Amino acid sequence: MPINIPTDLPARETLLKENVFVMTTERAMSQDIRPLRILMLNLMPTKIVTETQFLRLLGNSMIQVDLDLLTTASYRAKNTPDSHLINFYYTFDEIFDRRYDGLIITGAPVELLAFEEVTYWDELCRIMDWARENVFSTMFVCWGAQAGLYHHYGIEKHRLPEKMFGVFPHDKNTDQPIHLLRGLDDVFYVPHSRHTTILLEDIERHPEITLLSSSPRSGVFAMMAQNGREIYLTGHVEYDRNTLKLEYERDLARGLPIAIPENYFPNDDPTARPMMRWRSTAHLIFANWLNYYLYQETPYDLNQL
Repeated sequence: MPINIPTDLPARETLLKENVFVMTTERAMSQDIRPLRILMLNLMPTKIVTETQFLRLLGNSMIQVDLDLLTTASYRAKNTPDSHLINFYYTFDEIFDRRYDGLIITGAPVELLAFEEVTYWDELCRIMDWARENVFSTMFVCWGAQAGLYHHYGIEKHRLPEKMFGVFPHDKNTDQPIHLLRGLDDVFYVPHSRHTTILLEDIERHPEITLLSSSPRSGVFAMMAQNGREIYLTGHVEYDRNTLKLEYERDLARGLPIAIPENYFPNDDPTARPMMRWRSTAHLIFANWLNYYLYQETPYDLNQL
């Protein structure tokens, strides 16, 4: 089934070129089904790029999805036109009385700051608290995962000696039939790009959190709490083929210390086309989340949450 997005959202043209099934609002309203209502809090500065990455995954399932985009009122992104935010984004006050099947909280380039130093931290905490009552399942991604684990469980992030940068093999850490991992190979690849990490021993101190997947190189990746109502992913399965390449070239141009991303360029040659090893993993994780944690579980009437 398609994803329902505004006709003039910039991501629409890209998705249509990739043969991702998108639907106009008018067409969606004519169908006699209840689509999943998803809210995405986009904390990335390059909002249009991030929208496209997540929409690509949300639109590749059998379930119709209606998406609302959320931005912070306490901080306005400098790299996104105000007109785009005005036309396509809500603030928290505008959606406070709504309920959603799912919420995605993206990463943000603020990981070297203490959480309380982030301009919109108080607003983010209010959104995370609101979500526990008004959203059936929340997916926290990268810094969003670190923020959620800190706010809900007091788990600190730790600075790494060098940037975790590349595409790393991951193992399943449970023999239980966890729906989020359904269909994934025993070893699968996920991109990471971060200066901080969550320690395994900190997760193990919290029996209410289930570790689902980790990597010998990049550490913990997927965790679950509240019977799947909270999903934490420390990596970026949503990344495009060239996302790490662009980050690498950006940091080089700025004169920042940056290593070639691991397991990414063939023969570590930055002039070569990057190898994409994580596309099927990304689609499976999102399809499993939409189906098993939202579609199969959420009440038809969201007022019954």
